[in-house]
Amino acid sequence: MESPTFVIIGAGLAGAKAAEALRDKGFDGRIVLLGDEEQRPYERPPLSKDILLGKAGPDSAFVHDEGWYAEHEVDLRLGVRVTAIHRAAHEVELADGTRVGYTKLLLATGAEPRVLPGAEDALTLRRLGDSERLRQVLATGSRLAVVGAGWIGLEAAAAARQAGLDVTVLEALELPLLPALGPDAARVFADLHAAHGVDLRFGVKVAETGAKHVSLADGTRVDADAVLVGVGASPNTALAEAAGLTVDNGVRVDAHLCTSDPDIFAVGDVANADHPFLGHPVRVEHWANALKQPAVAAAGMLGKDEIYDELPYFFTDQYDLGMEYLGHNAGHDRVVFRGDVEAREFIAFWLKENRVLAGMNVNVWDVTDPIKALIRGGRPVNPDRLADTSVPLAEVAVG
Repeated sequence: MESPTFVIIGAGLAGAKAAEALRDKGFDGRIVLLGDEEQRPYERPPLSKDILLGKAGPDSAFVHDEGWYAEHEVDLRLGVRVTAIHRAAHEVELADGTRVGYTKLLLATGAEPRVLPGAEDALTLRRLGDSERLRQVLATGSRLAVVGAGWIGLEAAAAARQAGLDVTVLEALELPLLPALGPDAARVFADLHAAHGVDLRFGVKVAETGAKHVSLADGTRVDADAVLVGVGASPNTALAEAAGLTVDNGVRVDAHLCTSDPDIFAVGDVANADHPFLGHPVRVEHWANALKQPAVAAAGMLGKDEIYDELPYFFTDQYDLGMEYLGHNAGHDRVVFRGDVEAREFIAFWLKENRVLAGMNVNVWDVTDPIKALIRGGRPVNPDRLADTSVPLAEVAVG
């Protein structure tokens, strides 16, 4: 009997961890890992953090050492673009016309930065080469303009200020991170960057973006040595859509991370997954999903019954602020702060009907377990006790 072949499209963190999980779970068939970049799989958070700050070299981001793939008999093919999935034939087609057959297929195609019309010459920050180009700007330039005050834009702004550049951040909304955090917590990050000398301009509309300038709708022009556009990312669903898979804000998958085709799974930024705890689909463009989802998908590909119900998690480091976020705050009706917000040492909780939906710890550490317990417990809490630092978090839901 011919040995099964599992093909993984996307050689980033999710794809590499899927190959690792398949071997760890005893799969001894053929694994083909296809990536369109020239570098072996790497993690993306360092691109806007330690690598950009010059605290670590590019090698620190690689998921495995160079010999790992050969040692574990993973056929890693780099600089290869997949152009089609032929479901009936169980084959994927490459740009050169060759086809690779699969028994099971995993989509780990990730997401790509949104590009503003006419802004093709501006920088983005998604790939290793992007980080290296921006780092060169930080080493030689004096001014950086950032379009978009999301996580990538703010982390890049922080790195640029720490490198001594003048930084202007241009944001269409009234505050940074507004969709993710809401106005109460978003003000913390606005104050943080203002305190570090960033020129924050909110409620602005960009009319034109070039390599070294941004023109606003009111006629204002911002000149810089470089322009970074960070206005979000779009999931890479083209292959799935052309193959007739169900696509809705990403590739739709169930709690086992299986698509509408039982032989195709999806993980990471591209996967919009049913979440058993949250009770609705969720697509999370953060490192934790790329790290942890592949083990569940690998189990499904091997015919095992596992589900993915990890709470959404992400983190950021900006200046002297470190933050972790757990949960999903959609539909919250109030925010409770515990600690010293002005000193930026606190935990913020998003509540709905006094039940904790999400928590964000800022410069307060070793609290993720009690935050998880409060979210998963699902019991109403007393907001005053939640805010009271003299009440241990483990006891907030008691009494």
